[in-house]
Amino acid sequence: MVPKPKTEGASGSAAFFKPGTVVEVSSEDEGFRGSWFSGTIIRHLASDRFLVEYHNLMADDKSSKHLREILHMRQLRPILPPETGQIFKFGDEVDAFYNDGWWEGFITEELENDRFAVYFRASKEQLVFFKEQLRIHREWFDHKWVPPLQQKNDESNEAAKPDESNEAAKPDESNEAAKPDEFVQGAIVEVSSDEEGFSGAWFEATIVEAKGNDKFLVEYQTLLADDDSNLLREEIDVFHIRPPPPNTNVDGQFNLLDEVDALYNDGWWVGVISKVLADSKYVIYFRSSNEELEFHHSHLRLHQDWIHGKWVMPSKAMKL
Repeated sequence: MVPKPKTEGASGSAAFFKPGTVVEVSSEDEGFRGSWFSGTIIRHLASDRFLVEYHNLMADDKSSKHLREILHMRQLRPILPPETGQIFKFGDEVDAFYNDGWWEGFITEELENDRFAVYFRASKEQLVFFKEQLRIHREWFDHKWVPPLQQKNDESNEAAKPDESNEAAKPDESNEAAKPDEFVQGAIVEVSSDEEGFSGAWFEATIVEAKGNDKFLVEYQTLLADDDSNLLREEIDVFHIRPPPPNTNVDGQFNLLDEVDALYNDGWWVGVISKVLADSKYVIYFRSSNEELEFHHSHLRLHQDWIHGKWVMPSKAMKL
């Protein structure tokens, strides 16, 4: 997204990140979006940059040294205190411990023996986890956890230590992309992209033809080709295409922390309402770009996910 992110004073945030502090680190690298890894701050290099040593990531496959990286302050947050007695249900936004980090998803199915199917938007896959490998998803926003912690927790800097073997995390064999009858020539669809800067956005397009091997040639309704002479056409696989979501009929106001799609730069971008303003206006926080922008009610819709041929709306777990 083009506008510059809203930044906060370095002095306030830097106070949380002193040398020796255990933190959680997000990555902007492809394939790691939506994940958090624990580490320790080694040194404060400048007003907004820190040297961090990861706890579970190594410098390389053959090295015994832990990976160190110079990271921007926007990639850091305090360690999320462990919570006990958490109850999970269908639609809850959660973090799942997998591949040495916490990955953001939401529960799509409650299974037997305290197991849950979790869908990850970033990778468009679904895995099964035990309860002990999950935690309620929270955002570090304006120097506090949202939603707030529900109980007094251990204030030590030690992270929760779930089963790190990942043996319990198994692919959900039903996780095949749905290919409904809507995906026919001439159908209006929405298309996503994994390209840098476009994560979390959906663009309207028309199916030109089915190409086989679960791929389609689409023509975007608002994006132009490089020479600006024609509408852009691309070949898209079935994992990056969906029907337009149904109208959710929000006649009144949206609420604080509602997950919404905002119409911006010719596409729908997923975000969270961080402020409710007057005159049917809202401030939307976009996790993928760590920025806030203001939108009118008419340019917003409640966010929904297309999973196994059905529309699923995340629960209101993010509500205060």
